[in-house]
Amino acid sequence: MTTTNRAARVLVLNSGSSSVKYQLLDMSDSSRLAVGLVERIGEATSRLKHTPLATGGATREQNGPIADHAAALKAVAEELASDGLGLDSTELAAIGHRVVHGGLKFSAPTVITGEVLAEIERLVPVAPLHNPANITGIRTAQAMRPDLPQVAVFDTAFHTTMPESAARYAIDVETADAHRIRRYGFHGTSHAYVSRETAKLLGKAPEDVNVIVLHLGNGASASAVQGGRCVDTSMGLTPLEGLVMGTRSGDIDPAVTFHLVRNAGMSVDDVDALLNKKSGLVGLCGDNDMREIRRRCDEGDERARLAFDIYIHRLKKYIGAYYAVLGKVDAVAFTAGVGENAAPVREAAVTGLEELGLAVDGELNAVRSDHPRLISPEYARVAVAVVPTDEELEIARQTYALVRG
Repeated sequence: MTTTNRAARVLVLNSGSSSVKYQLLDMSDSSRLAVGLVERIGEATSRLKHTPLATGGATREQNGPIADHAAALKAVAEELASDGLGLDSTELAAIGHRVVHGGLKFSAPTVITGEVLAEIERLVPVAPLHNPANITGIRTAQAMRPDLPQVAVFDTAFHTTMPESAARYAIDVETADAHRIRRYGFHGTSHAYVSRETAKLLGKAPEDVNVIVLHLGNGASASAVQGGRCVDTSMGLTPLEGLVMGTRSGDIDPAVTFHLVRNAGMSVDDVDALLNKKSGLVGLCGDNDMREIRRRCDEGDERARLAFDIYIHRLKKYIGAYYAVLGKVDAVAFTAGVGENAAPVREAAVTGLEELGLAVDGELNAVRSDHPRLISPEYARVAVAVVPTDEELEIARQTYALVRG
């Protein structure tokens, strides 16, 4: 499927259960024309925030009930139209949708057809919190612009290059295959973007670089990227596995679930809620904001200090594990909200790993910037980088490349 030469705009939609994040980009120069967020959809306190970057206008807000995703996208379309960027424009090439779970079938951006949408629906059991919202956003956008290419960019796609030795769990193969149980990984769009940008920062091609990417936000994941291809990642069948996160436990003995059901009188749903929403940093100390946790640490709060230490311990384990998987590491790249902004996390994660060639320069680490940068001293064998992620730009790039044919 191709577009006209003139059409170079891509609308990127990230539909959550009660929110829609969006960006309109001009892919002729990768510039952002507008960005915005609709939150608390379905509530009386819904809010739409819209910033028209193309005109340099101020951020506008709408407050009041927005009933559903259809109403949300209609409101977004009206905001864009008021800036001369309407969805009916002939300059709009496609709409790119973030879809969390694509299973094994989708290893690349895909034009959404009825068959593709049906497969995304079939994956709902392994992504019950995310895929339904993504589907709602797709259907709503299709109804608004049925003539326009709609493209799914999957969080799991980048991780489909993992070898079976990394992707398989050591359980009965027939049971695993029957229920699609394997490591899929998530945050793939971010890991793909950051690993390539890290190679660029080093002045090398992605295929010549091995990178450990640490995507640290409220959700957190690590990946081992060898020559531009993911060979291992920390999240698994669901985004629950791996690093300690804001509200998720990360790695845990599976028998904890059986123990709580048998001895604590908890239901499976209770345990699910515990591990996904009441664990991680918030379970350990009551806060999932790293800034607040660091403030409490500085004041001598022992619970906050323990939470921070557990968080760093798990992070170091994955750095070491992926160093072993890759054999040779050119860079460790920190990204996402915590990775980009929490200098103490970066310093603590690398401290003690000097024998692996890792070190952080205190002054460089303290610098705050929106640009990719190295924070390791010149003598370090392995570069340590901070690379701001840009999932929306990555989705737009993949979408535009596909529809341009």
